[in-house]
Amino acid sequence: MAYEFKVVRSVEFHETDMAGIVHYSNFFRYMEVAEHGFFRSLGFSVVDHTQPRIGWPRVHAACDYLQPLRFEDQVEIHLLVSEMKSKALSYVFRFRKLNAAPPLEVARGKLTVVCVTHETDGKMKATPIPKVVADKIEVAPADLLK
Repeated sequence: MAYEFKVVRSVEFHETDMAGIVHYSNFFRYMEVAEHGFFRSLGFSVVDHTQPRIGWPRVHAACDYLQPLRFEDQVEIHLLVSEMKSKALSYVFRFRKLNAAPPLEVARGKLTVVCVTHETDGKMKATPIPKVVADKIEVAPADLLK
């Protein structure tokens, strides 16, 4: 069972603002990249084509910024599963600038998603996380979530 996922990427020029630092909104994109990678590492996708179709809309997102990231910095996005309920998953994210000596934590994020079905009338309805998915996920140990 899995409770964490890490991805490393370089900051792209288009992700920076006029001050030359990563625009705050891109941290939410980074969280999504890590979440999608986590699902792929389990053999799934956040895009499900079964009927009814399953989705994972966000119901909470937050990020605290500690230090700036700049163009070409190497950033590690570390996802940890912080809570799993019958219909929802919560994650915490730690962002580390790897090209600092020593590596430097630059931000912390949180994301909560709810498992839903997309009904034929276009509405979404909360539904239990499919057992095949839930069986592969566990909550991270408390000492890692501190």
